[in-house]
Amino acid sequence: MSSKSLFDSEEDAAQANKFSRKAKESPFMLVGIAGFVAAGLIGAYKYRNRGTMSTSVFLMQLRVAAQGTVVGCLTLGLGYSMAKEYLFDKAPKENTKSLTN
Repeated sequence: MSSKSLFDSEEDAAQANKFSRKAKESPFMLVGIAGFVAAGLIGAYKYRNRGTMSTSVFLMQLRVAAQGTVVGCLTLGLGYSMAKEYLFDKAPKENTKSLTN
């Protein structure tokens, strides 16, 4: 029997590397995932204390809150990537067209 664990495979390591690379490329993905989990946990807690509100109305409001979280994270991520590309880029890009003919 080998000393490797059953759950420690090369595929798991590749998935972890892929996840860390994606997190570096788009850091707001992690914020979106955290917002999704937070909305679910808050929704589960508030479901028990919803009072006389029907379940369908509660779930509709929870869906809207979760979608708002995702749209907000996408907007922040887009703004961050645009600012990083256009505002914080120190090296000026060379113009491909020459102005003199």
